[in-house]
Amino acid sequence: MFRIERRDNAATRTFKLMELVFHATVRNIRKGQSSGGVALFMNVLQTLIFISAFALMLLAVKTTTIRGDFILYIMTGVFLFMTHVKAMGAVVGSEGPASPMMKHAPMNTAIAIAAAALSSLYLQTLSMFIVLCGVHVAWHPIEISQPGGAAVMFLLAWFTGVAIGTVLLAVKPWAPNFVQIANTIYSRLNMVASGKMFVANTLPTAFLPFFDWNPLFHAIDQARGFTFINYNPHYTTWTYPVICGLALLTIGMMGEFYTRRQTSLSWFAAR
Repeated sequence: MFRIERRDNAATRTFKLMELVFHATVRNIRKGQSSGGVALFMNVLQTLIFISAFALMLLAVKTTTIRGDFILYIMTGVFLFMTHVKAMGAVVGSEGPASPMMKHAPMNTAIAIAAAALSSLYLQTLSMFIVLCGVHVAWHPIEISQPGGAAVMFLLAWFTGVAIGTVLLAVKPWAPNFVQIANTIYSRLNMVASGKMFVANTLPTAFLPFFDWNPLFHAIDQARGFTFINYNPHYTTWTYPVICGLALLTIGMMGEFYTRRQTSLSWFAAR
């Protein structure tokens, strides 16, 4: 009978949305492991395995690299590759419109996508800093020519991964098997197509069209341009990943909005 009506303004609604995204992000981080620390440890271990594997591979084939720190050259490729692929996989695997989590009133698919993307960024950023600090302290000092520019390219790799993941997420309720295959093929293809094992300046002109379509290829090459004082990218640009990411994110959000209004539990019950 007696109750006090509380009218929310823009500030309180924004705070509630941020709080909801925060809790959903924490849930995503701890979802696959017993705690956030275990998830971070597994991510750091996976990063170290990738760095070691590619370092041994490049040493075996004696590929020409940038003049400078060889391990830093490997890490610039591995960090951006893993951030891109992990962000895409996290968004594709986020809660869909038919998920039980969507039965809770404040929850929606936009929050689920944001939480999946931020949880991936959080883990990859912490892993990168832990590995860099470990190498800097235990092995030899790490010197980055322009840390700000390299950090922006790291975020750009994450952003394009989120954009591609959003497009696949919009298609997922319609063709889940296709999306799973496409996600796997794209991730495996980027083992080579990302350009983390070579630089664009040393690539023959005839081979450039095979890599130039990939926004991650541009982001990694530009990141090395900011990282090494001796390297100046000639064939890549940072504007292409930005434009490509914005276009794909717009298409993905439009497709997700349409899918959210059409999907039903019966689709998944039949499967």
